[in-house]
Amino acid sequence: MELASKLSIRQLRAFVAVYRLGRLAAAAQRLSVTQSAVSVAIRQIETVLDVRLFDRTTRTLEPTSAAHEAIILAERILQDIELLGTGIRELGERRRGRVHLAVTPAVAAALLPATVRKFVERYPSIRLVIDDCAPDQFLSRIVSEQVEFGVGSPEPGSAEVELQGLLKDRLCLVCSSDHPLAKRSQVRWRDLQGMPVIAVRPGYGVRRLIDSVATKAGVTLTIAQEVGFISSAHWMTASGLGVSIWPAALFRHLTGAQVVLRPLVAPVVERPIYVVSKRGRSLSPASQTFVDLLRSDLSAPALS
Repeated sequence: MELASKLSIRQLRAFVAVYRLGRLAAAAQRLSVTQSAVSVAIRQIETVLDVRLFDRTTRTLEPTSAAHEAIILAERILQDIELLGTGIRELGERRRGRVHLAVTPAVAAALLPATVRKFVERYPSIRLVIDDCAPDQFLSRIVSEQVEFGVGSPEPGSAEVELQGLLKDRLCLVCSSDHPLAKRSQVRWRDLQGMPVIAVRPGYGVRRLIDSVATKAGVTLTIAQEVGFISSAHWMTASGLGVSIWPAALFRHLTGAQVVLRPLVAPVVERPIYVVSKRGRSLSPASQTFVDLLRSDLSAPALS
């Protein structure tokens, strides 16, 4: 470690140039420095290594046996440094790298398809890894650095992560197209009193939010079915088994002729979607590019 701290890249380059060209003048011309600068660099490296590298004659410098052995290591070091510089430049220029993010299946299906397609087309050399996980695994993947960042709606209060707003979303009512509430432009929470509700299972963040808001609004929800996947809530709602309450952005990609979305009011409940990263960690250039592209794709409001 002490020896490495005394050697410089400039000295190694001077040594390699003199070894390959055999003359100070030629080495100086290749390195775009003066002959005296090359001569000083050679003397410095000989002092640090405590060995003679060249035998001086009137016109040339003849490599010693020590120089023949040292040249292999010196050129390898310089090659590794060049590879390091090239690799870092490629990372900065998005010509290589990896994007590793955590996201729940519902958020991935609703928000990522268009962005993923564009990103893969524009940056084919960057590896995109999507870790689709359950909501209760989302934060742990980020905090433990199994992924670089996540896209989702974690509950507030975690000091271990940083949240950057990505999309302003809010809770909406989902019902079959022939349901009485489908005729309304918006629905009040109290209008749900006594109606069968298809809800996500307890323990999921959105379920805790729904239960809390309903209680504050003085509404007792009649939970008819509990599901773990938004696709199940979709077909159950379309079949007329009940109404659902979901963040608009997550359910929007599943809507069709069979179901409709209606804004929930009194109160309006926002549930923003964030880019979530571990506190104190910066995103790589590749990941920041992906986030910027996703933000651009989601610039339209979630619910009009």
